[in-house]
Amino acid sequence: MRTIGITGGTGFVGHHVTRLLRDAGNQVVIFTRNPEKKDQSKDGITYCYWSPRENKCDLTCIQRVDAMVHLAGAGIAEKRWTKKRKEEIVKSRVETTAFLVDKLREHAPNCKTFISASAIGYYGADNNRAPFHESDRHADDFLGDTCKKWEHEAIQAADFVRTTILRFGIVLGREAGAFKEFYKPVKFGVKPVLGSGKQVISWIHIEDLVRFIYHCIRHEDINGIYNAVAPNPVTNKKLMDTIAQEKGGLAIPAPVPAAALKLMLGEMSTEVLKSCTVSADKMSSTTGFQFDYPDINSAVRQLLQS
Repeated sequence: MRTIGITGGTGFVGHHVTRLLRDAGNQVVIFTRNPEKKDQSKDGITYCYWSPRENKCDLTCIQRVDAMVHLAGAGIAEKRWTKKRKEEIVKSRVETTAFLVDKLREHAPNCKTFISASAIGYYGADNNRAPFHESDRHADDFLGDTCKKWEHEAIQAADFVRTTILRFGIVLGREAGAFKEFYKPVKFGVKPVLGSGKQVISWIHIEDLVRFIYHCIRHEDINGIYNAVAPNPVTNKKLMDTIAQEKGGLAIPAPVPAAALKLMLGEMSTEVLKSCTVSADKMSSTTGFQFDYPDINSAVRQLLQS
C-alpha cells in the first residue's frame, strides 16, 4: 500500500484519480486550500492544507507521501481569456509547480515518484503536418509558452525523484469537461459543427487517463514526457456525428461559423478551431499500457451509458 499525494484532487480528473487510487488500496492525501470543507470521514482519504500563493503547506502531510500526482491549475476553458485570466492560468501552473517541487525536495524523503500534468496545448496547430510527438517543439503562442514554462518547473524534480510529465489530450468524461459541453445541444436534437468541422481533436477517455496515471505510478521504468491521448484522434464533425449516432433520435446539423466563435470566445476560439493531431505511439508502445477505449465509438458509447 502506498501513500499518494494529489494536488487538484477535488477537480474533474483529480476526483477520478482519487477514486481509482483508493479503490486499489492506497492511502490518498489531497492537498487543497479548503481542507475543512471536505468530508474527512472517507476511508483512505486525508485532506491537507496547502496554498502556494501564501507559501504555506502542511509539511507533515508532504512527509508522508510515497508518490505525488500534480494536477492543480486554473481551468483553461472556464472563463474568457482576459489579461488577468491568462496571468492566473500561468501562475496557477508555473508558480504552483515550482512551489510543490521545492517542498518535495526539502520535506518528502520517501517520495519516489512525481507525475505532473501538462497539455497538448504545448504543440499548437498541426497545419496538416504529421502528428506531433513528444520531441517536437512547443508552439509560439499562449498555451505553448505556458506549457513550456510549466514543464520546465516540473522537470526540476528529476534531480531527486523519478519524474513523468503527461501532456493531456481533450479529456472526455460524462459529468464534466469537454464531453459535457459537446453533448448538451445533442440532448435537444441539435448537432453543432464548429467552424469547418475538419479540425482534429486528440482526446482521451477519463478512465484511460486515470488508469495510465496509476500505471505510471506502479511502473518504475516510466519517466520523461508522454502524450496522454487515445491512438485514434477524430475531427470535430466525426465526434459530433458519433455522439448523435450513439444517442439516437433527432440531430439537426447546426454549423457554427468561425467568426461567431471568435465573437463569443475571443482569443480562446483559436483552441476550439485549431487542428491538433497528437501521436499516442510512445504511450502505447513503450509502457505496456492497454487502452480500454482506443476509438471514439467505444468511448462515446460508454459515456452515454454511464
